[in-house]
Amino acid sequence: MIINFSSSPPSSSYSFTRFINSKSSISDFPSKPKTHFSKYPSSSNFNQYSSSNPSFHTKYRFFRDNGRYPHGKGGSFKTCALSGFDLSGFQSAQSVLEAAAVLTAIIVVHESGHFLAAYLQGIHVSKFAVGFGPILAKFNAKNVEYSIRAFPLGGFVGFPDNDPDSDIPVDDINLLKNRPIFDRVLVISAGVIANIVFAYVLIFVQVLSVGLPVQETFPGVVVPEVRAFSAASRDGMLPGDIILAVNGIELPKTGLNLVSEVVGVIKNNPRRNVMLKVERGKQDIDISVTPDESSDGTGRIGVQLSPNIKFSKVKPKNLTEAYNYAGREFWGLTNNVLDSLKQTFLNFSQTAGKVSGPIAIIAVGAEVAKSNIDGLYQFAAVLNINLAVINLLPLPALDGGSLALILVEAARGGRKLPLEVEQRIMSSGIMLVLMLGLFLIIRDTLNLDFVKDLL
Repeated sequence: MIINFSSSPPSSSYSFTRFINSKSSISDFPSKPKTHFSKYPSSSNFNQYSSSNPSFHTKYRFFRDNGRYPHGKGGSFKTCALSGFDLSGFQSAQSVLEAAAVLTAIIVVHESGHFLAAYLQGIHVSKFAVGFGPILAKFNAKNVEYSIRAFPLGGFVGFPDNDPDSDIPVDDINLLKNRPIFDRVLVISAGVIANIVFAYVLIFVQVLSVGLPVQETFPGVVVPEVRAFSAASRDGMLPGDIILAVNGIELPKTGLNLVSEVVGVIKNNPRRNVMLKVERGKQDIDISVTPDESSDGTGRIGVQLSPNIKFSKVKPKNLTEAYNYAGREFWGLTNNVLDSLKQTFLNFSQTAGKVSGPIAIIAVGAEVAKSNIDGLYQFAAVLNINLAVINLLPLPALDGGSLALILVEAARGGRKLPLEVEQRIMSSGIMLVLMLGLFLIIRDTLNLDFVKDLL
């Protein structure tokens, strides 16, 4: 799993919507968040199909304007970084288990799609594994080995097509490799289809059970925190103030860049007075703030800023409305995933350093679970959509890579590529993904706060 992070952890108890609406420092305004999943294959000595390990890539825009229920325009909010993730305390440990359970369930759903598509067509299946690495527990049923492995961050379905220990004749029509192209395409695509269906079901259940978050935007920018002994504190700003105007220019009610506009003015005026019109309680007051000069020559006043947004939840009045809400939310999240993935490929040199792995995904999920268990619905839905989208990419070791090989076979009039060529292509992709996955797991683990404390 791969995920792209950039932010600070949430500080209050809304659902996942609040979790992604993190505050930005006046001196360090973040770029747009992007996240991304892929998957790590599991190793085996037989023909393995799909080692699912979802990766994460989305802007997490789950907000909608008041009275509107499409995916909305909600602004660019940040996800939670690994910094601040701590395993201390029962609640934290419980939230980690909840996040890991969500991740494992998504993997099981993906692999179950492959398994059922093969099983229902009478295609031989030899193994179904949750996790990879050494086997912790297993049982056999109807010639299929079901196992739980040491590292529950992936999974695979195994077919006996090229297993030297299999007693199935190589020309058996029920071996996957001997099936018509359509049958094989169905088996390969079934994991993606299962994740898409599961994502919609999760959103639909959320709509019926807890409702969807509704965003209402108000004028100005909120100041949730003022640091002690900072320029803002010195000049009279207080937590809870709402900045309505900067140097006589009123801030509009809506706009994706309100916070960055205020930050820009402060940064561009070190040691020069900046006039702020502030709403405090029911009064509007003018405050003159003189930004301190940072080491890089920009101004800073020592506050955190966030959009002036309030949230509520809406529940459907009937099933028809529930289907509509869920459909709009699903397509909104899907569009955000696709857009964010595109931005990552277009700006890969800038985003590559922020890519993180499965440990980071669990860290984010744990923060969501600690904030509000309801947020796990959208967290799980986004993971499912990411896994589906990433798996369709025509890359070795992904489902899309296998589909690409079948497409080549169809273009060659049904003549397959030599087995050695196919194995070389897939093996190179599997090795690359395994190496990347191992690197990210080690790096993300070392970035956890409690690990840093131990070191």
